[in-house]
Amino acid sequence: MATDRAISTGVVREGDALVFTGPLGRAAVPALWTQAAPLAAGIRRFDLAGASSIDSAGLAMLAELAGQGRGISIEGDPVGLAALRDAYRLDGNLAFAS
Repeated sequence: MATDRAISTGVVREGDALVFTGPLGRAAVPALWTQAAPLAAGIRRFDLAGASSIDSAGLAMLAELAGQGRGISIEGDPVGLAALRDAYRLDGNLAFAS
């Protein structure tokens, strides 16, 4: 049975993924960090399909949760993600591009 994902900003753990919804912006980051940090051990993916947009604070949170070199894959492409990755020279796994 399919479940509806909340439209509001939030994060849940589904298997090896952290699933984010809503805008991942400066105003939401403190609450998202509080929710995501205890769920992050062993994650392999960020599901951003339900995230409507992201700003630099949201990207910084994801990069910190991912850690460098951990091979986190990103699913989804919220508004702002591609431009921010380019600006900060991050690859598709949020690690510094070489």
